[in-house]
Amino acid sequence: CFVVMPLHLDNDQLHVTLLDPNADRDKLGARYCHGGYIFQIVDHQHGDCELLNGPQVPELFNTFDGQGIPDAFNLSPLRAVGDVSEALIIGVGLCELDKNYRKDKVKTFSDWSFSQSGNKVVLTCEQSHHDWALHLERTVTLIGRTVRSEIVLKNTGQAPIPMRWFPHPFFPHNDGDALCKINAPLRDDAITPQCPGYEVRPDGWIGRKAWPWDLPGQYHPLTHRAHAPLVIQQRHPKLGIVTATCSYVPDFFPIWGNINTFSWEPFYERNIAPGSAEEWSIDYDF
Repeated sequence: CFVVMPLHLDNDQLHVTLLDPNADRDKLGARYCHGGYIFQIVDHQHGDCELLNGPQVPELFNTFDGQGIPDAFNLSPLRAVGDVSEALIIGVGLCELDKNYRKDKVKTFSDWSFSQSGNKVVLTCEQSHHDWALHLERTVTLIGRTVRSEIVLKNTGQAPIPMRWFPHPFFPHNDGDALCKINAPLRDDAITPQCPGYEVRPDGWIGRKAWPWDLPGQYHPLTHRAHAPLVIQQRHPKLGIVTATCSYVPDFFPIWGNINTFSWEPFYERNIAPGSAEEWSIDYDF
């Protein structure tokens, strides 16, 4: 039995709602990390409007597509040799994997502990499977109009942990076609004229084309020459621009959008040795 406490951060600017990783399991599946899942942000300075959406929101929410600012470790499941489908997904639990990863299911949810002090919530989870064991800590903080998400992953087991993590924030479309811009030069072949959904505009912004898109949407991996932590400027219909600052250089950087939403996924990939830990973060300035 878990004590249900609201996971909200609030000041005179923003109201941040996080999912409770123990009590909100009806909204959680095998894809996104359960702790630190930012479900919605409301802006007090703009008529208490909701700033985030999702691929199916508001028409139909589902746990695979999600909404808000989820993030995921699901593309690096910890599966032992001989296990056909059972694997541990970091931040989720023991899962039954399907050839179509949209159909992955949680068999056993991992339990979380969390504490809140003012506008800072810390969530922790211990997981183990075969020779793997780990300690995962998520911290979400609200400072003015900045929402900071911090992650610490420590390998407490006997086997290395291959990790692939990515955030997947969902933004409503702006009236214009400009979408986002990064603080690093794109490679010449980052978006070619043959790309069906995107183009690089003369002002350096990545823009949409062939609009309106359909529900499956437009996916495209971006190639870049970033040598410093990534900063992303994102167009927003209510705020003009939202800025995201990563603490890392992305190892892989796809963008995706459909008729309802637009998102980007700056991957952080590491192989964590036993006894070692990795720390990283991303700030969202609204």
